[in-house]
Amino acid sequence: MSKLGKILLSIGFLSLSALLTLRILGLDPEYMDYTTQEYNERGRMTLPGLWLSGEVVKEPIDNWDWVLDVAHPERGNTIMLETQTWYGIPYSVTILPTPRGEKMYIGGSARDARLEGEFPNYKQWWANVERDPRVRLKINGSIYEMTAVLVRDPAELTEILGRDAITKTVAKDGAEKVVAKWYYWQVFQRNIVEY
Repeated sequence: MSKLGKILLSIGFLSLSALLTLRILGLDPEYMDYTTQEYNERGRMTLPGLWLSGEVVKEPIDNWDWVLDVAHPERGNTIMLETQTWYGIPYSVTILPTPRGEKMYIGGSARDARLEGEFPNYKQWWANVERDPRVRLKINGSIYEMTAVLVRDPAELTEILGRDAITKTVAKDGAEKVVAKWYYWQVFQRNIVEY
């Protein structure tokens, strides 16, 4: 075997070993307080993670409101979301939960330069969820396997947000400009014990 072949084989082995280790141990996404100036200066983005680790919950949840009471010392009541990429390595992010009793929603807004694209390509995790709706939520250290369904009903979106899902401003010349669009998915538990 040539020297180049040995080098490539070694790189491949090390990469595979690193991925297997991360698969077992997990790699949580970066957290940053979304109310800070630093978060806004970074384009409202944080570093994503990979696989999320934790015990998988198999019992059905009939009321998700408890999620708002989770008080992690650093992350507050944010949760982590793991999505599936087209190339097989998960992509995970930190998001704010939106529980409404027996319903659980995930979502967020697209702003600024992100609005130049087309939905769902405003955010990587949105594109992943629209391609493969199987997601995992990490809440208070536990994993919830879910299926995400985009909320398409404008009335339901308004009810979730408490206002319109599209935020506009009016310029001095009277022209309206869209400055934010909100999208939400309702998530349903999967792989749970049913009697």
